This record gives sequence, C-alpha cells and structure tokens, in this order.
Amino acid sequence: MANLMQGKRGLIMGVANDRSIAWGIAKAMAEEGAELAFSYQGDMFGQRVEPLAASLGSNFLLDVDVSDDASLDAAFAKLKDEWGTMDFLVHAIAFSDKNELTGRFINTTRENFKNSLAISCFSFIDVARRAAPLMPEGGTLLTLTYQGSNRVTPYYNVMGVAKAALESSVRYLANDLGPDGIRVNAISPGPMKTLAGAAIGGARKTFRLTEANAPLRHNATLEAIGGTAVYLASDYGACTTGEIILVDGGYHVLGMLQPENL
Repeated sequence: MANLMQGKRGLIMGVANDRSIAWGIAKAMAEEGAELAFSYQGDMFGQRVEPLAASLGSNFLLDVDVSDDASLDAAFAKLKDEWGTMDFLVHAIAFSDKNELTGRFINTTRENFKNSLAISCFSFIDVARRAAPLMPEGGTLLTLTYQGSNRVTPYYNVMGVAKAALESSVRYLANDLGPDGIRVNAISPGPMKTLAGAAIGGARKTFRLTEANAPLRHNATLEAIGGTAVYLASDYGACTTGEIILVDGGYHVLGMLQPENL
C-alpha cells in the first residue's frame, strides 16, 4: 500500500455484492487510504452493502434512487453536510429489461430504450452535476462501460447503445468540467462474473470465449480494475481525462479469434 488515496473522500455507487466491480474499486480505494461513502437503492441492497461498507471502516450509507431528483438532491445534501467537499465519485449503475437482452435489437421497445438510457447514461450526467460543486479543488468522476458500445456484441442489444451514449457523455463532461480541475473517465472491463453480467444472455459462453482469445489469455480481475480506478482518481491521473480505459486482457485489439480457436 502506497497511500495513494490518503486524505481523499469519495462516493461509491453501484455495489450489489462482493463480486461487484464497484466493490473491487471500493476495496482498492480503501486499501490506498480513501474514506468512502456508499449508495444503494432499497432495503434489500442496503442489507447487502452495509456489512461490506463496515468491513472497510465505513458507516456512511445513502439510499439513492437515481431516477428520482428528490432522492439525488437529498443524498448530495447529506454528503455536503457530512463532508463539505469530496474528491471522487464512482458510478457503477446500469439497467435494462433482461428480456430485451435476448433476441434482436430491432425489437427494443420505446419504454425500455428510454429507461435503459436514463438509468445507464443520464444518471451519470445527473450525479456529475451534483458532485461537481462539492469538488472546488478538483476531483475525479468515474463510470463503467463495455466494448459492446462500439462493437456488436451478442445479447447486449440496447445496452450497447446506452454505453455508447455514456462514453460520449464522458467526453463532453470532461470538456465541461476540465476548467474546474475535474477529470472524467470510464473504465471498460471485459466480461465479468457479476450480478449485472449474469443478466446478459450467454454470459458464461462470452466469458470463456474472451478468456481463451485475449492476448493475455485471461479476463479482467476486480483487483486490476480497482487498481486502474486508483490510478485515475489519484494524483498520478492528474492529466488523464475524457478517456475510456480498457481493462480486458487486450481482447479489444483482436480482429478475429486466436488460430487455435477458429
């Protein structure tokens, strides 16, 4: 431990259990000395998050519904009351009707399209707008994406469009907030064995395929993703903004499968 995050405070949004990518990031941040707050939505997730947060020395939990302005306003008002300022925010929130993540993208419904974009993309813009005033000395906003944003990926469907919008939002937010010293980046891991990933049809097959073909011959780990987040939020990331950082074992560089798997 190098205490890269010593003296920094941040909100982690999107921990569902101890296999969540957000949890891997939270652990890495805490191990480097960060002070953390956690958000959750509803009692069921709250009961899961509370003991995890406690294991990292945090009892600062916020029940937040990112689709409700009043809920977001209350959460950030509490952050301001408790901390005054903050240094980073991790947004690991996405949602789509899993019934529309099978079959054909062309059959996406209007309602699920709007809901997927609102929760998976607009919520990041919404929290950025509220977090920025709490970062008067600069800070870091991080979100999570996936390469289905720019390459057709089986079973990803409307989530690919939502992640494409999210990545574009990262670039626009980076430009808006750069003069305030606030960096905005996204981490793009390969397939992960998470609760969210399990909702994607064919998840196990996708995981095995990428592991067998990535140049490093393995998928990302929570530790590797957490370390990437620490770099981006620490002083070492001072000149990195507007980036989509891929942590996928190199899978994104391939033009086709490895010869032995053709």
